[in-house]
Amino acid sequence: MAGLELKIPPPVIGLACAAAMYVAAQYTHVIPIAPLWKWPLVALFALAGLALDFSGLMAFLRRHTTINPLHPEKSSALVTDGVYTVTRNPMYLGMACLLLAWAVYLQSPAAALGVLVFVGYITRFQIKPEERMLHTLFGTEFAAYCSRVRRWL
Repeated sequence: MAGLELKIPPPVIGLACAAAMYVAAQYTHVIPIAPLWKWPLVALFALAGLALDFSGLMAFLRRHTTINPLHPEKSSALVTDGVYTVTRNPMYLGMACLLLAWAVYLQSPAAALGVLVFVGYITRFQIKPEERMLHTLFGTEFAAYCSRVRRWL
């Protein structure tokens, strides 16, 4: 299964999970959420996801390092400030938050499993290979960063 490592762009994985979540919601039980709770939760998770994605992207651009998740070997700087003091993967966490917003919108427990599938897939086939490459590129600096900041939260 190593052949899947760093092969599919994470946004494509996110969209595939979102589509699967929609299908799951169409064919499984829905638990209605009162609009008083549904819309604020959707907004909260969506805004958090967008904020994480944007802040992670901006941190990379400020440091003039690659934003291409399929080629971590092109990284020219280890970004450890800003949102990267809270999570090592704010852009993937942001995508997970957007999927969580989608699950709340769909009101389907089965659809919520799509968030877990996304997190599992991204961890195994994207984050772990990226971490191996970053360790090769930045050595003890990256190891020290990993000891201070968690992979997700």
